[in-house]
Amino acid sequence: MPKPLSVSTCWGLAATASVALLVGCSAEVTLGTEAKLSKDEVADQVAEKLAAATGQPKPDVTCPEDLAGKIGTTMRCELTATDGTSLGVTVEVTSVDGDTIKYDIQADETVS
Repeated sequence: MPKPLSVSTCWGLAATASVALLVGCSAEVTLGTEAKLSKDEVADQVAEKLAAATGQPKPDVTCPEDLAGKIGTTMRCELTATDGTSLGVTVEVTSVDGDTIKYDIQADETVS
C-alpha cells in the first residue's frame, strides 16, 4: 500500500515540479577532452538548479549513468524526498560545443 505524503512533502515536490516546468532549467558544463559528464556531477547540478528554482533545500538526486555530449541525448534522473517518495527528472542535451555540454532539466508533474 502506498505511503501517504505529508503536506510539506507534497508542497515541496509540487513546487519543484511546477517551477522546473514553468521556469525551465538549463546548465552549461565545460569538460576536458571528452564530451561526457559524470552521473554524479549531473545529479549534483540538477539538484542545485532545482533548489535554486524552487527556493527549497537541495534535494537528493541520482542519475543512472554518465551524460554523453550528443545533442538530443536524454537521461532520466530521480529526485527522492526525505519520506522516500520520488519525482522523475529528464535531462536533455541541447547543444555541444567542443567540450562544453548544455542541457535542459524538466521535472515530472506527478510524484512516482
